[in-house]
Amino acid sequence: MFIYPQMRSKLKRGPQVILPKDAGIIIAFTQIDKNCVCLDAGTGSGWLTVSLARICKHVYSYDIRDDFLELGKKNAAILGLENITFEKQDIFKKINEKDLDIVTLDMPNAEKALRNVKKSLKQYGQVVSYFPNIEQVKAYVEKLQKLKFEDIYTVEVTVRDILVRKEGTRPTNTGLWHTGYMTFAKNVKLP
Repeated sequence: MFIYPQMRSKLKRGPQVILPKDAGIIIAFTQIDKNCVCLDAGTGSGWLTVSLARICKHVYSYDIRDDFLELGKKNAAILGLENITFEKQDIFKKINEKDLDIVTLDMPNAEKALRNVKKSLKQYGQVVSYFPNIEQVKAYVEKLQKLKFEDIYTVEVTVRDILVRKEGTRPTNTGLWHTGYMTFAKNVKLP
């Protein structure tokens, strides 16, 4: 469903990536499928972009940095994905695509892009943000509410490794704890 461990080991990593535990929740909660067209804003290393492209009809990936776009293109090529368009575009200024099913935002101050996102989403289209800090979530949710997005909810996913042994089974002292908060919302009313 998302980037399997053997595939992930082939991918190049530059800036922080959205790991499979979070990409899987984004995919599951948005219920994307082969008919969806998505915009992933904040390409970074392109890990979420390629996760979405393995399922969606087409993914647009925006970043303002050439080096991140090149890294995303390399990772898409490693997986043989051809349904991605990488664009050097500032989402705070403009979104070229319209009638999008999903927009994902992995960048600071993502709330400043929400007016453009609302115009680019189809009715009932979804926007998903990814933030490391809860203070960012608060500012973002306030803007979602102001712009009349609906079905707003925020989640965090943790993964605990389980130690299975003769003496007993229990969680280990390690795991993949906090990586980020994901906030989901729907564009229920057209702009």
